[in-house]
Amino acid sequence: MLVGFAARAQEDRGFEIAKNLEIFSNVYKNLNLNYVDDVDPGKAIKVAIDAMLASLDPYTNYYAASQMEDVKLQLLGQYGGIGSLIMQRGDSIYISEPYKGLPADEAGLRAGDRIVAVDGQSTKGKNTSDVSSAMRGQAGTDVVLRIERDGKEFDRTITRREIKLPNVPYYGYVQGDYGYIKLDEFTNDAAKHVREAFVSLKKEKPTMKGVILDLRGNGGGLMNEAVDIVNIWVPKGTLVVETKGKVASKNMKSYTRMAPEDTEIPVAVLIDGSSASASEIVSGSLQDLDRAVIVGQRSFGKGLVQNILPMAYNSQMKVTVSKYYIPSGRCIQAIDYSHRDENGRAVKVPDSLKTAFKTKGGRTVYDGFGIEPDVEVEPEYMSNLGMALVQKMLVFDYATQFRKTHKEIAPAAEFEITDEIYDDFCRYLKEQKLEYSTATEHVIKQLREVAEQEKYDIEQQLKQMETLLTAEKEGDLVKHRTEVCELLKAEILLRYYYDQGRIEGALKSDKSVLRAVEEMKK
Repeated sequence: MLVGFAARAQEDRGFEIAKNLEIFSNVYKNLNLNYVDDVDPGKAIKVAIDAMLASLDPYTNYYAASQMEDVKLQLLGQYGGIGSLIMQRGDSIYISEPYKGLPADEAGLRAGDRIVAVDGQSTKGKNTSDVSSAMRGQAGTDVVLRIERDGKEFDRTITRREIKLPNVPYYGYVQGDYGYIKLDEFTNDAAKHVREAFVSLKKEKPTMKGVILDLRGNGGGLMNEAVDIVNIWVPKGTLVVETKGKVASKNMKSYTRMAPEDTEIPVAVLIDGSSASASEIVSGSLQDLDRAVIVGQRSFGKGLVQNILPMAYNSQMKVTVSKYYIPSGRCIQAIDYSHRDENGRAVKVPDSLKTAFKTKGGRTVYDGFGIEPDVEVEPEYMSNLGMALVQKMLVFDYATQFRKTHKEIAPAAEFEITDEIYDDFCRYLKEQKLEYSTATEHVIKQLREVAEQEKYDIEQQLKQMETLLTAEKEGDLVKHRTEVCELLKAEILLRYYYDQGRIEGALKSDKSVLRAVEEMKK
């Protein structure tokens, strides 16, 4: 009886699918025949597909053949191009960061260069996506960039290469004997590069007392790479993650499959609110196995697994096929996309449905809201001054100017913003006539509006407050000097030592790194 019921349900579902596909086909045919203007079939169908997939979750996506370079970058960390980040300012496009040793860098392009044209096509009024697409292409082909620097224009012919972004941009030592490895993405060979970095650190200092794996800002990637990274510090044959979905063939258990490098050395993993997916598999499984101390802020909470499915005409789909569960048995997915609120937004898993699990050593952990760190470090928020300096590109422009007048600086680990540099930056800000608003100013503005509506005469008091606030703001460059120096230092180091230098230069004052070392010393 139950078998017959299941067969009938499947038959009904098949009829519903066929019926709605026919309805959709008829809708488009009628549009094509009767709509007042021509309808672009590719664009219309792409919009329909995207809207359908958006009703499911943000990770199920359709990619047309023209988007394959973006897919390669997302999954493999590689693409055909010149190897540079770009940014938009007004209606112009600028080089923001050429990657070390890649075609843009080898061609002499610098941060702050304005891209006037790509292959003769003006970039004026175009966005970064348009210009990025124009610069990407098959490895071995040429692209001609017209560049403006210091008011002069010149052309650079650059041969595109297969650009492979480094998933480990930096590794080294902090606080003397503690190793540090920064992992940006879980792309192909991520585990190999993390393992090589760890082995290199141990070879450099056999007395290494601990290692920090930094997964902050790492949005994830390939699950097998996450399993192999855990394997560096746990024995062969250890369960790391299990996936469960609707299709039985997609369900699997992933165990470590190689001999570990070190099962005794203290390990700390740094996470934050942008650490997701594969980052949570690594941090969560090491936490469940009581193999590492997790330091930072609660992670994002993405416990969903996607597969890439090939489609007709060289297109592809990325589809959520299962959820993953780490060794304690918990799933850390924080948002329930199968339920929506009255505004159509997916809801978070309620506290009442969160379940307690036990780590290997008996500690209590919970599912349903990401990875909770063992040691929480309060996040640092940028001041209004800092945000203004970044948003108005004043730090960026000063660093560009600094690079032109300073041929070299101290090594990244030693470079600091001196009084002389800071005073020069303050003079630069005066020349630029920096203006920015604070939350207090916003409140005073609101209070003035409300007082006028309610006919209260407090204008004199409000003006006195504004005068006092103006005087206080003049001291912001003194009050927030430490923060501003860190912003300046990072941008200047990028000009000389690329991303590796920026990371290395920040380690001395990184609160999460320092706290991780403290915990490993215990």
